[in-house]
Amino acid sequence: MSPQRIIIGMTGATGQIYGVRLLEVLRDRPDVETHLIMSPWAEKTLLAETAYSPEAVRALATKVYSIDDLGAALSSGSFKRHGMVIAPCSIKTLSAVANSFNINLIVRAADVCLKEKKPVVLMVRETPLHLGHLRLMVQVSEVGATVLPPIPAFYNRPQTLDDIINQSVGRALDILGIEHGLYRPWQGLAEDSRSPGSGWM
Repeated sequence: MSPQRIIIGMTGATGQIYGVRLLEVLRDRPDVETHLIMSPWAEKTLLAETAYSPEAVRALATKVYSIDDLGAALSSGSFKRHGMVIAPCSIKTLSAVANSFNINLIVRAADVCLKEKKPVVLMVRETPLHLGHLRLMVQVSEVGATVLPPIPAFYNRPQTLDDIINQSVGRALDILGIEHGLYRPWQGLAEDSRSPGSGWM
């Protein structure tokens, strides 16, 4: 059985660790190929935010592409792919995907995924959001993408920063239909936690 091809785009927004962790999680899985596109600003932000070098991150991927290579295989719908995650996703990239403005390979790869009815997950990093941002999120949702801001859940009672990162990355993998063990799914509230005065709701 052919491996699932997952395209990972990393743009210049804060939150580079989300793209890195996605690559780390999928690196040793024989059932998955990762196809990485990093923007120049992703490389700069990566160096500012983490101890990883761009070379080390590229080494985690099965195949790496230049962001300017619009002639790459990813530009065609004939390239079989399972889906795509842009992690992190800048507002500039959100705007480009929402408007099919295929200025680089990250946006073009996302546009092709959408036209081929493959899942596209945008881990948008910006806050607070003004009306223009919100309208772009509605627009990109209307064409089939999933907007997944990396907002942590706390029902797992995270103990470390890694716990918080893994939960958001795990949610992205959930949307792609890729099994993982990054976080414990919600199991429902215990009866004793629903009593008045418990602090819930």
